[in-house]
Order: sequence, then structure tokens, then C-alpha cells
Amino acid sequence: MGQRGPATTSAPVGAYTLNTPSIEQLLAALPKAELHVHLEGSIEPATVVELAARHGVSLTVEEAAARYAPGTFDQFIEAFIWVTSFLRGPEDYALISRRFAESMRRQNVLYAEVTLSIGIMFRRNQDPAVNFAALREAALQVPGVRLRWIFDAVRQWGAGPAMEVARIAAELRSPDIAAFGIGGDELGLPTSELRPVYEYVASQGMHRLIHAGEIGGPESVREAVEILGAERIGHGIGVMRDERTMDFIAARGIPLEVCPTSNLRTGALARQLGRKTAGYEQHPLASFFRRGLPVTLSSDDPAMFETTVNDEYVHAHRMGLNSVDLVRLAEASFHHAFLPEAEKAVLLDEFHSRTAALGLV
Repeated sequence: MGQRGPATTSAPVGAYTLNTPSIEQLLAALPKAELHVHLEGSIEPATVVELAARHGVSLTVEEAAARYAPGTFDQFIEAFIWVTSFLRGPEDYALISRRFAESMRRQNVLYAEVTLSIGIMFRRNQDPAVNFAALREAALQVPGVRLRWIFDAVRQWGAGPAMEVARIAAELRSPDIAAFGIGGDELGLPTSELRPVYEYVASQGMHRLIHAGEIGGPESVREAVEILGAERIGHGIGVMRDERTMDFIAARGIPLEVCPTSNLRTGALARQLGRKTAGYEQHPLASFFRRGLPVTLSSDDPAMFETTVNDEYVHAHRMGLNSVDLVRLAEASFHHAFLPEAEKAVLLDEFHSRTAALGLV
């Protein structure tokens, strides 16, 4: 996955040039916000083995990693359901939350909005409030990174279960709940059936997002905005197929949370292109950016897709974004975060001071 060829040379910025071998080091030091990442998709194979052992299941690291092998979108969904089968109580969620926070800190992520599959907790008759308290507390023990949480429902399981997720998010009233979202198979339920859920979420003053245009077409993205009032779109690459929808997204200022490696590993990009396979060179991130669409860069399910936030920035550079572009892309994630303006300003001040210290201004 993701073989790394030689990087192209960019113009110098400050004391650095973005060329081999300095690119990875420089992009690793770049301060970042991560807006589209699933906690459950961040579980490394070694941690899967540890979780399985807690529940009497013997696995090797190699067996766990094999479950993460590239395949179709449906196979990815199956793997996601499989790995979450080892999350059976608050102590399991606390473990993966702490390790996720540590990973974010190592990558110079200052702030992350982390998608949490509350729908799966309900499906397994767990108590989301208890799990959330445990994972939230575990993350707070890791200094240097702030995590907030997106309570996520599974689309193909229907509007009723999605409403359950929305209601628990509203009841908890935690300042660390950033938004309500829906993931899963976007073709598994018509958008119109979700309208009451999103109307309820809006009535509770919560932010709204949804996965759309990942394997669905541009109409999926437009419906998410027009019918559901989505404020950000997870993935959204389907808009590449329609000029008018791209113009619509740009005019509305709706950010697309773009996850290149994910789109390759699930076959989503190949599906959008009508091809058997697709590579980074066919990914629309750079064209979206140059067109002026609001975009952010994310890792989605980093352990499952053998990537990191830092890797995604390296890939973006190799797609043709230069050093100035990459700094703007990183800054965009802070601007599009679901944070009060005062808190956002504090993070942006830190972003600007750290990029200045790196010579990236």
C-alpha cells in the first residue's frame, strides 16, 4: 500500500525546501488538526490482539493485520464490524482512546474531532454513556492534544437507531461532544428518511455532518446539504463528477473532509472513476484545492488503512500541492473545526507561531 516514490521539488519556504529527504520530517513537524478519523479504525493490530486476549480469543498480529487487507468497500465494513467486536466495555474503550491520543500527539496533532460509533455500542447492548465517560477520561490523561467527539450512527441500520444516537448525544450535553454524524453505507438508506433525525439534532443546537459522496454520486452530497443541513461532508469525492455540484459546495462553503488513502483502500475512488483500480495520481484532492473548494485532509481509519495523518500530507505533496498549499491545507482544518471562535483563535495562534518557527511563513 502506498509505495513511496521520489518526491518532486518545491520552492523553498523559509529555511526549508520540500524535497527528499526532508519532506517527511518537515510535514511531521507541521501542527495539524484532524477532523475525520474513526476511533475504532485507529486500533493497531497489536492492540487488537491485546483486546481479543482480554475476551478469551487467541489472535496473532499477522492474523489481525490480514483482516485489514485492501478490498472492496463492503469488505472494509465487515472488517470494521469485526474489530469492534472486541470492544465490550469501558476499559476497552479507555485503552484505545489513550493509545489514539498518544498517536495524535506524536504526529503534532493539536486538536482532533474523533468519530465514535455509538450506533455499534447500542447494537451490542452496551451503555454509551459509561463507555464515553471512560474513553473521555483516558484521553484527558494525554497532554498536548485536545480530543472532542462525534457521536456517529450507522446509516444502513435505519433512522430509528440513528435517532437513538442523536438523543444520547443531546442528553449527555458534554462540551466534548463536537457533533452528530452518520457513517456506514451511504447507499443503504435514502437521505430523505434521515430528515427527522437531523431536524432533531438541529433543534438541540448540535453540529451536523454525514458521510456522503464516498461511494455515492454528487447527488448524495447535495442531498446531505439541502435535506439534512449537513455542515461538513465526510469524503465528498463524488462531487468530482459534476461541475455544478462542485460550484454548489464552494458557494455554500461546505468543507469536504478528504481522506485519500481511505478512498484507495476501500475502492471508493476506483468506483467513482468507473475503473477497477485507482492511484493517488487520480485522486481529486489537488484539483478540489485549486478550484477553491473548502477541503481538509484526514486519515479516516488509519490503522485499518496503514496510514497516518503525516502520511496523508506526504501523499498530498506528491499529488502536486506545494509547500504553501500544504500549510493552507493544514490551517483549513482549524478553521473548519466545530469550535467556538475564541477557542479556535487560540489554536490558530499556536498553529501560526509553530509554523513560523518551522520557517513555513
